[in-house]
Amino acid sequence: MFSRKKHANPEHEAERHEAKIKALRDAVEPLSGRGDIFVTDPCLTRYLEARSWNLEKSRKMLEESLKWRSTYKPEEIRWSEVAVEGETGKLYRAKFHDREGRTVLVLRPGKQNTNSHEGQLRHLVYMLENAIINLPEGQEQMIWLIDFTGWSLSNAVPIKTARETANILQNHYPERLAIAFLYNPPRVFEAFWKVVKYFLDPKTYHKVNFVYSKNEESIKVMHKFFDPEVLPLEFGGKNKVEYDHEEFGKMMEKDDIKTAAFWGLEDKVGPRVEQLNGEVA
Repeated sequence: MFSRKKHANPEHEAERHEAKIKALRDAVEPLSGRGDIFVTDPCLTRYLEARSWNLEKSRKMLEESLKWRSTYKPEEIRWSEVAVEGETGKLYRAKFHDREGRTVLVLRPGKQNTNSHEGQLRHLVYMLENAIINLPEGQEQMIWLIDFTGWSLSNAVPIKTARETANILQNHYPERLAIAFLYNPPRVFEAFWKVVKYFLDPKTYHKVNFVYSKNEESIKVMHKFFDPEVLPLEFGGKNKVEYDHEEFGKMMEKDDIKTAAFWGLEDKVGPRVEQLNGEVA
């Protein structure tokens, strides 16, 4: 008459997941180029998670990413190529972390400074790769903090760029975003958001949190992830840190050495980075 609710056995669930991870690896091997560096067990897990552990959908998604990476070559982008996009600090990796120690990317769309569709995308991809290379061991996800100070429809990125940004993030960096906080977006942003959100899959959409400085509940949610002492002033915190483009550039050039070493690309770091490499050695 009454059926008991079945609870998933954690051990059995783990075994099923391990079997799916192995099956996905078998499905995409043999790998060529830098695919064998990219396709780790955590990578396979993220693609499976993004497609609700559906093996066939995950395989297709991963193969599309491998194809994209083989042509776009995100691991070869260097700071000198995208530095102009970062002059205003519209997108940068923060020096602070969330309460779990995860990498934080700060986005300030009101600081938009170019009209280059391709330049903006390459800058985004560069910063995603940089955030990932700086994730603490055992962490697979990053946090986005988006400050809307100075943003308006007049300086908003074109819908084409917004759509491609969503495509890159969702399809080629699945499960890399833990949560995104949109801080004090103006009302006019709601119209823009209604268009952009249709490009987002439900998993990504539900990771987006609107935070308003006058809304205590939304602030509480944000503080669950961040200590107010480390949050910059523009996010309602107490940290007086400001973006310094020259200082950030030096940090990125050093990170380019780390990126090149990880991918075995020491011969493609560029003259300035080679000089830094010599200084480090």
